[in-house]
Amino acid sequence: MNVVTIRFYRGESGEMEEKLSEQEQKLVKIAQPKYDSIYEKHIQMPKVDNISNDSLGTTKEGTTMTTEEIELDIRKKRLIYRAKQRGWLEVDLLLGTYASKYVPSMTKGEMDEFERFVNLETIDIYNFLTFRADIPDKFLDEECGVVKNIQEWAKKSPLGKASPSDYAAAKKDNNLI
Repeated sequence: MNVVTIRFYRGESGEMEEKLSEQEQKLVKIAQPKYDSIYEKHIQMPKVDNISNDSLGTTKEGTTMTTEEIELDIRKKRLIYRAKQRGWLEVDLLLGTYASKYVPSMTKGEMDEFERFVNLETIDIYNFLTFRADIPDKFLDEECGVVKNIQEWAKKSPLGKASPSDYAAAKKDNNLI
């Protein structure tokens, strides 16, 4: 069963208390395997074998890409898309623009860490990006420090302080409209 985390949006709104009845606990036990299965499919990366040959790309020079290159390219595009499509405009702009700028040049280790971060709940990502919550230890121990880099980038980013025209330009430049 998943561990309950503290979530808050405005200031210190207190800890979330989970009080489940016996019936609700039984339902959780029934639903948890299905949830785990759906979540696993959600985060699983597609393989080239499952993609039609017409959809496989070529390099800028016009040569055919290797299977590894294609899968890496798909992974990068998927991470950028998932960073841009969180559902909260604030997170979409901050995380999406960061991803557009840095994911194409990330190493495999950095992409692994970024993917684990993107798999978090949107409110948790928002709280980490805006320093409302501390970064979890599992991300602090990483060699790459991607989450710390995202926080530092977000702190310096003009998106939170931009004029309406800069805001509209950032949305357009990063395909968020």
